[in-house]
Amino acid sequence: LAFTGGICRSDIEAKVTLLRLNRMTDYAIVVLGALAHRHGEVLATANIASLTGLTQTTVAKVAKRLQACDLLETRRGVNGGYQLTGDPATLSLTMIIEAVDGPIAVNGCVDGAQDPCAVSNCCFMSNQWNKVNDTVRDALDAISLAELIDPSRLFPLPEQETAPAEKLPVSAG
Repeated sequence: LAFTGGICRSDIEAKVTLLRLNRMTDYAIVVLGALAHRHGEVLATANIASLTGLTQTTVAKVAKRLQACDLLETRRGVNGGYQLTGDPATLSLTMIIEAVDGPIAVNGCVDGAQDPCAVSNCCFMSNQWNKVNDTVRDALDAISLAELIDPSRLFPLPEQETAPAEKLPVSAG
């Protein structure tokens, strides 16, 4: 998630600023998308890695974080692996981000920020950042995993053999 910033001094110096999801969050979305596409199936990390193109080690790291936040459940044994715990339509982008990165904070001035702002006592914006943070959070809450990706396009099922089409009689005209 990156927002394009303003132009600085010239048209050439445009920056990407503000918010950016880390790579592990991107991977979490891909892993959850693969599991959502498999409609409740239990998949081993090797299967998920094969579906997503991620390494098995990366899948295991992501799955462990997602499981700790109850977004995935695990099954042990020969047919063990991971499974999505809920409906992709109710799994918000906020839930995924916070499972991987922790609480959403646009800067250190918002309530609950890990690194509190050092100048909050004299900053004219100190009371306004919570509004900004709440707006960003509300926007992310409104996006579900189901809306975010189309897993059928990203993770196609193996093609099923289809019977040849029946030939229709040609009418003499």
